[in-house]
Amino acid sequence: MLNSKMLKQFNKAYEDDALKAAVYGASPVGLVVLLYEGAIKAINQAGYAIESQRYDEKARLVSKTIDIIDGLRESLDLQQGSEAAGNLNDLYIYMKQRLSIANLKNDLEILAEVRRLLETILPAWQELNRSGMATGAASNAY
Repeated sequence: MLNSKMLKQFNKAYEDDALKAAVYGASPVGLVVLLYEGAIKAINQAGYAIESQRYDEKARLVSKTIDIIDGLRESLDLQQGSEAAGNLNDLYIYMKQRLSIANLKNDLEILAEVRRLLETILPAWQELNRSGMATGAASNAY
């Protein structure tokens, strides 16, 4: 589950040494939680950048979010043919498309939409992480 693509994507998205230490000590499900939290944080920061008319920073933050979502998507195990993995794949593609539009149009509503999608799914991953369950739905998706 914890593959080199995920780690490369995370390293690309994050520069903080303390965070990197948390990443390397995280379970695969814990890493997914960190990626979701990082994507939500970057979306929030992109929204503030739009409000402040700092469009270069907004573009960087939206790109960072897309990179995180790419990392999540690339780590899905679609070969197992699980419905969960297929649904997540479709959702990640949709989020990337919406983020691209938000980036072009400086659209806060679209950023909020993608943030809500991530925030809707995040609690399930957090619960899996808390319970130590890296099997079942999680292993069928990643």
